[in-house]
Amino acid sequence: MEAKEFLKKLCDGVGVSGYEETIRGPIIEEFKDLTNEIETDRLGNIIAVKHGENNKKNIKIMLAAHMDEIGLMVKDIDDDGFIRFTTVGGFDPRTLLAQEVMIHGTESIFGVIGAKPPHLTSPGEREKAIKIEDLTIDVGFTKEEIEKIVQIGDVITLNRQLIDLQGSMVSGKALDDRAGVVTMCECAKELAKLKHEADVYFVSTVQEEVGVRGATTSTYKINPDIGIAIDVGFGATPELPSEHSIEMSKGAGIAIGGNIHPTLREKLTDVAKEYNIDFQYEISPGPTGTDARAMQITRSGIPTLLLSLPLRYMHTSVETIDMKDIKTSAQMLARFIASITNENLEGLLCY
Repeated sequence: MEAKEFLKKLCDGVGVSGYEETIRGPIIEEFKDLTNEIETDRLGNIIAVKHGENNKKNIKIMLAAHMDEIGLMVKDIDDDGFIRFTTVGGFDPRTLLAQEVMIHGTESIFGVIGAKPPHLTSPGEREKAIKIEDLTIDVGFTKEEIEKIVQIGDVITLNRQLIDLQGSMVSGKALDDRAGVVTMCECAKELAKLKHEADVYFVSTVQEEVGVRGATTSTYKINPDIGIAIDVGFGATPELPSEHSIEMSKGAGIAIGGNIHPTLREKLTDVAKEYNIDFQYEISPGPTGTDARAMQITRSGIPTLLLSLPLRYMHTSVETIDMKDIKTSAQMLARFIASITNENLEGLLCY
């Protein structure tokens, strides 16, 4: 499947943190012909393994991108049939007003998050940020009708499909981090054209948005020599200072900071330069807040890298990414993996 088609299938799907079961099927289907073996572990992570050639030292490189998305959860249905909800992951309440949603009960039903008309708000109300507890979902049913389909704890997603913008840009929900999953898939395709000694573990992780849980357990299970997280970074927009963002369409951001192994980072940048692959640096002085954080401190410590795909409007329904950045990131990862050998691994893992 072409990268954009696969991305659309994933982003249009449903997989709120802790409820990723419906998104697993398309991922397994796509990876099964690109890898030698595939399994789903007890937490729900998908682990697809591509074996290397002449892997005398049993080198293991783990790539991780999370398949879960932020979402909402039903917490009450009032007497008038309005659904009250809470968040699963980091939603900004300002982005939820007037959104279309799908409530996933015994069947999925459509609803809208209503807003008080501006004609009836006071100047003081208009100046205040709205709170989650002040928002409700209207599906058009009575309480009795809704309760036949929806119950407390059902998850809710924004009703949004991936769309093409101009050029190679696309926009939609859940690009954080299903774009990373697609990058891993494209990397597997690139590796099919190359020789590599290391066994490569492509892990689509769960529950990243609520505490990097899938990366913690899967890294412990695999115990890789090298861990590489693929996630998204803050794509540049006019209001963002340059030191807190990375440019769109100029390649992935290679993270620099305490979470990142310095020698491996130098090797990755050398590979990118050797093959004229676009990249930029992303400054991450503290814990990155990604799967890389969990990978680095698992067991006795895993030498870790983080590759950040530039993404605009993170954690909204209109996340925006350039397909070119996905392609170049996959090429960089494949070339880096091919450069890791039985002979040079030990030297690269030293500080």
